[in-house]
Amino acid sequence: MARYTGPKSKIARKFGEAIFGDDKSFEKKNYPPGMHGQNRRRGKQSEYSVQLMEKQKAKYTYGILERQFRNIFGKANRSKGVTGEVLLQLCESRLDNVVFRMGISTTRSGARQLVSHRHITVNGELVNIPSYSLKPGDVVGVREKSKSLQTIQDALAANSSVYEWITWNTEKKEGTFVTVPERLQIPENIKEQLIVELYSK
Repeated sequence: MARYTGPKSKIARKFGEAIFGDDKSFEKKNYPPGMHGQNRRRGKQSEYSVQLMEKQKAKYTYGILERQFRNIFGKANRSKGVTGEVLLQLCESRLDNVVFRMGISTTRSGARQLVSHRHITVNGELVNIPSYSLKPGDVVGVREKSKSLQTIQDALAANSSVYEWITWNTEKKEGTFVTVPERLQIPENIKEQLIVELYSK
């Protein structure tokens, strides 16, 4: 399964945001990477450069590679509704993202690993495809044999996030993907219109 495995703090510094979650290295050096980091005078970015950066930020945030991201955009473009909003909704509906939102893992990369290692069920059936697209009403749970995993228990204990489109049952260690979130309910700082403009060229 292809995914980005390079230095995350460096990428976060590039975008000026801790897009991979809490990052002590980013907090210490929240300026662009490179030997001239803090002192580099940056010229005005071109329109294309700004749009490309926004697309890269979205890809890294959700842990999706270029080809897959382009396919998701194509699906969003063919759908009814605002293309940029549908694009983010499709990213949010991915199984690995919902596992992360439910607090079963503290990071999206960790959630992706839990799914691919067969620790997660959807409607009672094992699903090991991180990009699996959930539909409203789908029940996502931790496999019975995996409920005692320390990493899952620690993640759930540390989770304090609440999302209106997801419900969670602590006793059963399962939650429901109630509905596709509206744009205002998605907390990610992504200017999706710039991505639409980039792909529309």
